[in-house]
Amino acid sequence: MNSPRTTLYRDKANAKLMGVCSGIADYTGVSTFWVRLGAFFSIFATGGWSIPAYFIAGIILNKKPPHLYKDAEEQQYWQRVRQSPQRSAREIRARFRDVDRRLANVEHHYVSSNPRLSAEIERLR
Repeated sequence: MNSPRTTLYRDKANAKLMGVCSGIADYTGVSTFWVRLGAFFSIFATGGWSIPAYFIAGIILNKKPPHLYKDAEEQQYWQRVRQSPQRSAREIRARFRDVDRRLANVEHHYVSSNPRLSAEIERLR
């Protein structure tokens, strides 16, 4: 997937320092608070190696485009796609099957239980 919606960005709109933690939170769908807390504890767990890694990520990552998502629902959808593309594809297929089933029911209702429509169809043949 090479979509701009599946790329990790720095989120400068919700940033405290460089926007790396808020970008990771947006990418994964985890609360920004928990990502920042994890980054803070990683300073001690890695002996300080996460500080240069944070600044390197801040330099390497692109800023998040402001027009990336239309609304919060679309943002949540793309977070689910990034977490599990196979599950997202299954959900979409299931929705299409449901829409197809409902459309078949509507078609069956109009064709079989509408005598006036059936008569007009027969007259046109």
